[in-house]
Amino acid sequence: MTVINGSHFSNLEGFYEEVSRLFMKDEDWKVGTLDGFDDILYGIDTDISWKDSQKSKNDLGFDLTKEFYENKIRQGKPFNVQLIQQKLNELIDGTGQTLFEILIEIIESHKNITLILD
Repeated sequence: MTVINGSHFSNLEGFYEEVSRLFMKDEDWKVGTLDGFDDILYGIDTDISWKDSQKSKNDLGFDLTKEFYENKIRQGKPFNVQLIQQKLNELIDGTGQTLFEILIEIIESHKNITLILD
């Protein structure tokens, strides 16, 4: 059982630090993107307990997700600005995913991992 502790972070960078500490102990690089997080879960066969998941749901919710997309749009290349604008519009319309929901979806897409939200 691996425990992601939501009280250890309040933003996406903090989440990346937490999962790097948990899953990348012997590596010389750290997770820094959603794709990178997805990549490190391949080959992992464990249960993950996300403690203080309600705090993480709030921390990684609408406001932070909106800021995340706006920053990518401002930065432009190499990001697909049209796609990110569409994701931002969906978020604002209430049909898009928050960062928390995206992270949950990434974890749940790995069949060897069972996620428990505490």
